[in-house]
Amino acid sequence: MNRRNILWSTVSALGAALAASRARAAAEPAKSDKLKVVYHLSDADKVNFVLGNIQNHIDGVGGPDHVTIALVIHGPALKAFHAAQANPDISRRVGEFSKGGVELAACGNTMKAQNVTLKELLPGFVSAEKGGVVRLAELQSQGYLYLRP
Repeated sequence: MNRRNILWSTVSALGAALAASRARAAAEPAKSDKLKVVYHLSDADKVNFVLGNIQNHIDGVGGPDHVTIALVIHGPALKAFHAAQANPDISRRVGEFSKGGVELAACGNTMKAQNVTLKELLPGFVSAEKGGVVRLAELQSQGYLYLRP
């Protein structure tokens, strides 16, 4: 009889531990399998190349629903995104990225240096008020993979 009590106690303890483990797992948010990637762009001569990389990335994973992408722009590259001087291809691509959920962040320090406001950039941009490099570090700390083509 003593053996039966020991066995029953062991089975009960294992069952309770399993139930507690399942309850913890149910309370935790589901981990997303979606990759998070941040592209870093500062070179004016790489604007089209980086925009092409982002489009290839989106196409390669099966569409914007399968990846979370951010683009952080600072330095000379930001001039290509001034609405008054952006070429039609860049305007079109930025519009598509914005509709597809790509975060388009413009460095606040570069905006000040270029004397440009958020309203003067192509639609869809947000300001990285603390600076582009700070935004890059924030995104990396949130699990974004860093790419600088």
